[in-house]
Amino acid sequence: MAAYDWLQKALTTVHKANWYRSVKLMDGPGPTGVLNGQEVLNFASNDYLGLAGDPRLAEAAIAAIHTYGTGSTGSRLLSGHRLIHEQLERAIATWKQTDAAIVYSSGYLANIGTITALVNQRDLILADTYNHASLKNGARLSGATLHEFGHANVAELQTLLDTHRAHHRRCLLVTDSVFSMDGDLCPLPDLIALAEQYDCMLLIDEAHGTGVLGTTGAGCVEHFGCREAELIQMGTLSKALGSLGGYVAGSANLIDYLRNRSTGWIYTTGLSPADTAAALAAVEIIQEGSELRSQLWQRVTQLKQALTPQLAAKDKPLKMQLLPSESPILCVQMPTPASVLQASQQLLDQGIFAPAIRPPTVPTSRIRISVMATHQPEQIDQLTDALACLNS
Repeated sequence: MAAYDWLQKALTTVHKANWYRSVKLMDGPGPTGVLNGQEVLNFASNDYLGLAGDPRLAEAAIAAIHTYGTGSTGSRLLSGHRLIHEQLERAIATWKQTDAAIVYSSGYLANIGTITALVNQRDLILADTYNHASLKNGARLSGATLHEFGHANVAELQTLLDTHRAHHRRCLLVTDSVFSMDGDLCPLPDLIALAEQYDCMLLIDEAHGTGVLGTTGAGCVEHFGCREAELIQMGTLSKALGSLGGYVAGSANLIDYLRNRSTGWIYTTGLSPADTAAALAAVEIIQEGSELRSQLWQRVTQLKQALTPQLAAKDKPLKMQLLPSESPILCVQMPTPASVLQASQQLLDQGIFAPAIRPPTVPTSRIRISVMATHQPEQIDQLTDALACLNS
């Protein structure tokens, strides 16, 4: 039918721009795996603490299946609420030092469901331009007036507040804590100060901070010493916690309100028992000690110290640039989509999986490297040597 002819033309355009994407078959969690049949070192995983392959999570998931079955069978307000959901929510709230928490079936649902429940056409959203797509889509779906400020640009945010805040009923400030395609952190203390000054709510997405940052791994809020501030703390269970799902932690009134007004929670099946149990086991493991987190930061430091002089060498042409990062996400910026695709393939030819990230996902092309606690020092060295060859 002619009505669908535009699809092939659109795909052709995507190919010409070097923006085409396709899935790759990855077998096995951990720092090594098999990608489309090839054994590789995996530097693409968000499993920062290596818990997705931890037998303790597997045992907890299997036990939950035997107790509760494989699925929750319905929404939490109908037939899908289980004791294990309550246990996970209490554990998250205790860890985050908030009154309460609520668990969603995915982080994407958590962001969309929370934002659309909190604001509507009468309200204002001010958001960092580098925010994750789920935050951006939640803001659009809410119907609120939306203005983006330059990445981590506190001065521009204040100007927007001066210009627009007085004309709207509520205002919601929205930011990632760790920006997933750059690795840097939001200026949280400054954002909190502006939220208090202008009577705004502040939602911080801790997807890549949970389990990684802070003395107990509670995230960016703990890292900056801001646990006393009233915030909306969202995060995922699918990265450092090695499971699936999302959560929101905050005041008792906030969580009670979301249970009654958040469509992303009300109208979807409850998180599966296995995923819930695995996440609960991960929270308990992280709170038991800091060994995994310490090992992760040792690997991050090793990689940074090795890459910084190589990519800054004055006797080499500037093909690559290491972007600033305060997280296990390190990005090596390259000039064009074509060059970053070529670099990623050259790394893959050497048995290293480090994906090429291109526009429109990000403003500039880069190799995105995710470090895991379970990477061995010699594996970090292998990646460093391979990147040095690309810049020679």
